[in-house]
Amino acid sequence: MRLFLKIIFISFIFVSSFSIGAFFYLFEKECVDFSALQNYDPGKPSIVLDDEGKEFCRFELDKRAPITFDKLPNFVVKAFIAAEDHKFFNHCGISFKGIARSALVNLYYQKRVQGASTITQQLARGMFLYYDKTYLRKFQEIFLALQLEKQFTKEKILELYVNNIYFGRGIYGVEAACRRFWNKSVCDIDLEQAAVLASVTRSARIYSPLNSTFMSKKRRDLVLKSMLRLNFINQEQYEESINKELVIKDFLAGNPVRLYLKEWIRNWAENKWGKDVLYKDGLKIKTTINSEMQETAENAFCQNVEKLKTKLGDELNGGLISIESNSGKIKASVGGLDFRDSQFNRSFQAVRQMGSAFKPIIYSAALENGLKMSDVEIDEPFELQLSEENSWRPKNWTNRFEGPMTLLRALSFSNNIITVKTFFKTGMQKVIDMAKRFEIKRSLLPYPSLALGIAESTVEECAAAFNVFANNGEYVKPYLFEWVKNRWGKKIWENEEIKHKVLDSKINSQMINALSYRMRRARNFYGPQSWINSESIGKSGSTNGASSVWFVGSTPQLTTAVYLGRDDNKHMGKSIFASQTSLPIWHEFNKKIDFKKKHFYFDPNLKEVIIDWNTGLPLKNKKSRSAVTILEG
Repeated sequence: MRLFLKIIFISFIFVSSFSIGAFFYLFEKECVDFSALQNYDPGKPSIVLDDEGKEFCRFELDKRAPITFDKLPNFVVKAFIAAEDHKFFNHCGISFKGIARSALVNLYYQKRVQGASTITQQLARGMFLYYDKTYLRKFQEIFLALQLEKQFTKEKILELYVNNIYFGRGIYGVEAACRRFWNKSVCDIDLEQAAVLASVTRSARIYSPLNSTFMSKKRRDLVLKSMLRLNFINQEQYEESINKELVIKDFLAGNPVRLYLKEWIRNWAENKWGKDVLYKDGLKIKTTINSEMQETAENAFCQNVEKLKTKLGDELNGGLISIESNSGKIKASVGGLDFRDSQFNRSFQAVRQMGSAFKPIIYSAALENGLKMSDVEIDEPFELQLSEENSWRPKNWTNRFEGPMTLLRALSFSNNIITVKTFFKTGMQKVIDMAKRFEIKRSLLPYPSLALGIAESTVEECAAAFNVFANNGEYVKPYLFEWVKNRWGKKIWENEEIKHKVLDSKINSQMINALSYRMRRARNFYGPQSWINSESIGKSGSTNGASSVWFVGSTPQLTTAVYLGRDDNKHMGKSIFASQTSLPIWHEFNKKIDFKKKHFYFDPNLKEVIIDWNTGLPLKNKKSRSAVTILEG
């Protein structure tokens, strides 16, 4: 009895609300101009600017000539009906049964958890209404759907529907989608591809194959199952289609490397303002990217990685990011080799263990807690008993032990044993706290292996952390966007700089001095004439089996991080080092830049001391092969 009363009450509310909604809609809109359905308005494209105000790229609608209903393959029509509206050819534009079911479900859960929109309602909503989920908007949508059914045939409504579906990334309509996904017309696709198209209608953000092939395939399989249940296809067709791999290759025109950055910009802007604003409202988006540096970075990265693939395999990929030292402005970003093969942006999304690139943070903590670069430790076999059954025996990458050496030499040669000893002497928690100040926050567990770089970061985070040294001990958060203006030139968003002090000037100066020795060796290897025209500091890093190979380095003007590895994070082999892989990319990029700022800042209260970098003892001159200059005071 109570359920019956609820149904009567809901029906009364629905009928009353529908009448009120229709009245208010007619009061607000004296007539409905359905000509908008036939006319394509491309809107005003949004322009992305580089750091000099020149056009870097633009976002405009990708909508091809509409396909007529008689040209649509039959299984395409059936795929959309199976996915969205089983009774499309039999209802009047709305499904009373669906609305009643939806109302009961929503009442039961005390919130809106289920909708009941027919294809006609979706067309009405997409072309004439906003997507805010209000009851008034729902009743306006119902009224419009009824009007559409009065003025158009079912075939025409479905034709208009498939030509106006949003498939993500500015793609509207099945013809444009097929060109982007498979480089073919909708007239030439197969059953499985038709199911992929129909799967996107629920949510382009979630189910577009350009965003997630996994989610798209999952939804595609549900569409195929629905087609089988409705007898639109037979068992043989179902099994053949469901067992096919979902193959997508984004046939967007343009530089396949540059597309990583363009897509990152698009995703940010679309999430912030929505697709309609981005593609139709003519935004001006000012970025920090320097077009010349971006092109230089792309060339250096691609040419070197393509050569390395002959040795390390076709799975090799990676990322590069370069930021302005004093501001954090991202001047160049490379997300991978070919956006059409993989949309995974390795400069912003790949989270990898840092390996030895983490060591400068350990030594920074050591200096802050009273140790000196002239302090000596012994490189010798080291064993830590973890439990009665387990012990930990770290090794050096050279598989050798070299006896006494200073912390300076240990950092310069990336010695593991000395770093582990320094890690314990400083204190695990102090190193963890220091890493957090550098904004490295993942995987900071108090395990001994943290000394060898099990902490994880993205390429962007690694560059930002190392940039602390180039920026006199201050962390600045990297950013890609300066400001955004609307079509009338009014600024509607502006970046806010985020920064904080990490190291005092004295410790930072000592770290710059220590990190410069790695680059002096590189300079000698390449030759002074082939080296960059600036002072530099740097650190390599790799993980066991070279699943990740890093090089991160700074000039006083730029900090650039380069990561190489496989997307499945599998090992690339033995004897693979940054000096032959990621460092050459860093070098080739930086040597083509005419640096205006060439010298690091050193605290004037420090004094130069010449020592033997094996014994740590002071020397009177630099003639000894083991003589180095450190800063103390």
